[in-house]
Amino acid sequence: MTPTRGVGAKEGLVPPTVGVVGAGGIARPHLQSWQAMGYRILIHSVDGRAAEVAQDYGAEACDSLDELLAACDIVDVCAPTFAHHEIVLAAAAAGRDVVCEKPLALDHAAAASMIRACAQAGVQLYPGQVVRYFPAYAAARAAVLAGRIGQPAVLRLLRRGAAPVQPWFADPSLSGGIMIDQMIHDFDFARWVAGEVESVYAKLLGGNGSPLFGLAVLTHTGGALTHLVGGWGRADETFRTSFSLAGSDGLIQYSTTDRPTLTFAGPGARDTGGALLPDVSFGISPYGSELAEFAAAFAGGPTPRVSAQDSLAALDIALAASLSARTGRPVSPSEVTS
Repeated sequence: MTPTRGVGAKEGLVPPTVGVVGAGGIARPHLQSWQAMGYRILIHSVDGRAAEVAQDYGAEACDSLDELLAACDIVDVCAPTFAHHEIVLAAAAAGRDVVCEKPLALDHAAAASMIRACAQAGVQLYPGQVVRYFPAYAAARAAVLAGRIGQPAVLRLLRRGAAPVQPWFADPSLSGGIMIDQMIHDFDFARWVAGEVESVYAKLLGGNGSPLFGLAVLTHTGGALTHLVGGWGRADETFRTSFSLAGSDGLIQYSTTDRPTLTFAGPGARDTGGALLPDVSFGISPYGSELAEFAAAFAGGPTPRVSAQDSLAALDIALAASLSARTGRPVSPSEVTS
């Protein structure tokens, strides 16, 4: 009997092979997660670091993308953003299911063509919108869906840390800039919680060697407003995030700098002391949760909580924010889709 490929290296199953493209910082939590699931791992990177990084995760280095594509079942794109489009199209042409880090691409047309190519090839494509898998964010969204705060009214989201050290991040033509590279996480979360976005107004402050800040206000079609702040600061700035979700009947707050980190105020809060929402484990790797969900889908399991279309919608919001910052006017995400 021929062994069957499964989600991981379980008894009686042949371990699937994942090919990771890229050897930078984001590749490491992906590699760690695939290793924990028992996958055979291949890695290719044009910067020549594949062999060095492979040693840390029991992986095998490939000299070319073609070599990797010929030998893997799944392609995990952790390369710089400007390389995503070419790699995903090659993976689709090779008939490989794909995970692609956010943002999918630098513009709507490129991202849409990636989604279309995968659909036409009959392969699955899932985006690395990992914030949906952070326990506090997932728990807060579940609480909103359960009616804990009533109708969402005002959301406030913050994400700050040291500026990336790789030079390409500082070039918007390669990374998209802070709104497309970093703030897309919170654009996606805002849409996940409060629904579609009809208008974006944004500004950029600083930069040119000083800390860079992105500020944005989203108007959702349901009437909610989201205020967002993103920051790329000095090398010694501690990474931190926070959110406040205010609704007609309550408030959920979270901050990586507070203890407890996640609190609820509203009807029924006295029953739990306003403490952490129940049954939330903050020790689980969100990258592991994300990739395990994608792996299950590749093996015929349930549809993941995030789709390529979700990532495209988040990209459109980010593109609208960037356009608003350049023009000084509100922009609809629909304006950036042509």
